[in-house]
Amino acid sequence: MSTLAQGLFEIGAVKFGEFTLKSGEISPIYIDLRRVVAEPKLLKEIALAMSQQARTLTYDLLAPIPLAGLPLGLALSLMKDQALIYPRMEKKQHGTRQPIEGIYELGQTALLVDDVLSRATSKLEAIAVLEAEGLIVKDILVLIDREMGGAEALAERGYSLHAVYTLRQLLSDLRSSKLINVEQETIVLEWLEKVT
Repeated sequence: MSTLAQGLFEIGAVKFGEFTLKSGEISPIYIDLRRVVAEPKLLKEIALAMSQQARTLTYDLLAPIPLAGLPLGLALSLMKDQALIYPRMEKKQHGTRQPIEGIYELGQTALLVDDVLSRATSKLEAIAVLEAEGLIVKDILVLIDREMGGAEALAERGYSLHAVYTLRQLLSDLRSSKLINVEQETIVLEWLEKVT
């Protein structure tokens, strides 16, 4: 998987510095997977890796979280020839006012798909929308688990996380490929110890 890590690094999807996360926390690393839409080959590679991660899971529909999860979910949908729906994270005030876009039936199982997992807040919000409409969610698939307690928060509520990479694995691949140095890796690892 080091080629995937290298591809993410080369397009600037993995950045080092000081960044404010959605949670308000300050992080020495930022993962910006919105950039992959400009790189179709890399997007296909991501879809393949996510498809392999999901191969043992049972579900009827893919349910990516807008916005960052949507391109990944769509690429995965095309690769697997799998139907896709997506929850609206903001209530629609026009048109049909549907909380979920796409075609689905009550009782179907949706695989929640997103780019990154940090604290699980947005995942739980999306799950609430899906479950309120009679869908079942058991599994969450992400490209990168930042290892900030999100997997544990999901597990406490009965959901299982499946990630292509943990942040530690990503850092290890980047260092092995000589794209980052030991100091960069150490700064992130020490930060991880503080926030978990």
